[in-house]
Amino acid sequence: MSQMIINTSILVRQMVIRQVEAIPEDLYDIQPKAFNNTIRWNIGHIISALNGLLSRGGFTLDINLPESYKVLFLTGSKPSEWTITPPSKEELLKYLNEQLQALSEISPTILDNLMEPPTQLGPMKFERFGELFSFTTIHETMHTNTISCLLKVIKHEQG
Repeated sequence: MSQMIINTSILVRQMVIRQVEAIPEDLYDIQPKAFNNTIRWNIGHIISALNGLLSRGGFTLDINLPESYKVLFLTGSKPSEWTITPPSKEELLKYLNEQLQALSEISPTILDNLMEPPTQLGPMKFERFGELFSFTTIHETMHTNTISCLLKVIKHEQG
């Protein structure tokens, strides 16, 4: 079962990479009125969140993200408040691919490990690393859907 969870995470990341590759970068920073963020923010947030959430569970992907990612893509941050230049599409794809490679190297046995202390995210409590790992896949899927919605609205507004 644990290998299936990892395989699903890898499949979701492959889908994200294909989606990101297909979107022209000139659409990355358009923020429709109904949205809090942009395509670029959601991609960066996916990358940052995976590193951050897994490290909370005591696991490190060995992907050294620039410090700026914490400022740019933290939950609650907004592109409208950025004072530094965000990463390019090319850089975002680089980190998505590096994380994909790291995901494929995770041993399924680690998913059964208890976390001491458990990880608390708002009302959610994760006691095993596999629970947190599964949540990262769900989280990534949620933001991938947001990217799809952003793209549809942007294209509609552009007529």
